[in-house]
Amino acid sequence: MNSMEASQAPVEICGELHCHEAAIQDAELRMPDDDILFEASEFFKAFSDSSRLKIIAALVARELCVCDICEIVGQSQSAVSHQMRVLRAARIVKSRRDGKQVFYSIDDAHISEILHTTIFHLNENAK
Repeated sequence: MNSMEASQAPVEICGELHCHEAAIQDAELRMPDDDILFEASEFFKAFSDSSRLKIIAALVARELCVCDICEIVGQSQSAVSHQMRVLRAARIVKSRRDGKQVFYSIDDAHISEILHTTIFHLNENAK
């Protein structure tokens, strides 16, 4: 089932209204607080753009300078700089200067894990 078919599939709902108080309490106890959920939402917004995802995927492979990133994604330095600001603000990438060049890399291993887990999930469901 592709994403279009999935979005048009009927949603199943309960046939009668009946809350399970113990399940509700357990779920509420395990939920992160609203501030953390808001931060997570902002973090995933940075992943929501295909150009940024392409940049992240390239940086998972290796550290790259801005010029290299521009070539890989086929965008101008101005456009890539904008994307890098978003990714830095979300703590997805970090930078280092070497003379007149700026190199970017993934901020930590968790970013790579998130991308790989997502791709694994999508490939698993495609089979």
